[in-house]
Amino acid sequence: MKVAIYGQNYVKETTQKAVEQLLDVLLDKKADVFFEREFLTTQSSEIQNSSKVQIFDALDTSYDLLISVGGDGTILRAVTYVRDLGIPIVGINTGRLGFLATIQTEDIESALTEIFKGEYKISERSLLSVSTEPEHEDILKTNFALNEIAISRKNTTSMITVDTHLNDLYLTSYWADGLILSTPTGSTGYSLSCGGPVITPDAKSFALTPIAPHNLSARPLIIPDNTTVKLKVNGREDQFLMSLDSRIVTLSNTTTVTIEKANFVVKMVELLDETFLETLRKKLLWGEDRRN
Repeated sequence: MKVAIYGQNYVKETTQKAVEQLLDVLLDKKADVFFEREFLTTQSSEIQNSSKVQIFDALDTSYDLLISVGGDGTILRAVTYVRDLGIPIVGINTGRLGFLATIQTEDIESALTEIFKGEYKISERSLLSVSTEPEHEDILKTNFALNEIAISRKNTTSMITVDTHLNDLYLTSYWADGLILSTPTGSTGYSLSCGGPVITPDAKSFALTPIAPHNLSARPLIIPDNTTVKLKVNGREDQFLMSLDSRIVTLSNTTTVTIEKANFVVKMVELLDETFLETLRKKLLWGEDRRN
């Protein structure tokens, strides 16, 4: 099996220990191991100089797995390597919450044993695709997001107005700090923090969630995932920010942003005993009560 390993490009003790354990398991299973170039530089000299470790700068369809070591943010960055190649992603959690990176460090050996036996399932996750008029060079390079695409104000404390159309029909103008369009995967992230709903990963829906709206009747809205969303920003400043997961670009107020469902999915590896509902209960502490 040909396996790529990706992680945070800064030194973190918990990540390094997880990588050491991960590498031992992979080599024991006779896997061909490739580290992302920058991530390898954060590892011990023993790993960096190992003849059993190779390097990748980009991925292709010859890879069987990509293993992400970190938190959910690390997986979001890993997706920019996987793109539309269909390589399944395994998330090992050395971060905090871990809705996507669900394998804990103490379970690395047992989890990989199950995966190498083929005892796992694939969760296909929808993505968002964005285009702008006029075109923006940075967006053309990586124009998709797994969690959300968010519009927000820049260089001002004043609110912005986000004119919003759904399938070319006018919805409303949000008077707010910004607006989030979230996938089901991203519904437990930024959108949730702004009062958006939790959406199960297999739902065919997206969520529009305003950020601190001043028009108090504005509420999160669930829309079908085949909807084309067009956004136009007005405000006191001439520019605004658009984020695609963790990537941020600055756009002019003359820009029209068009967002729709991407034409590919990301494949997340889940163990057979994992369910989204169980993850939801554990991560959000649903049902927990200190009185009991």
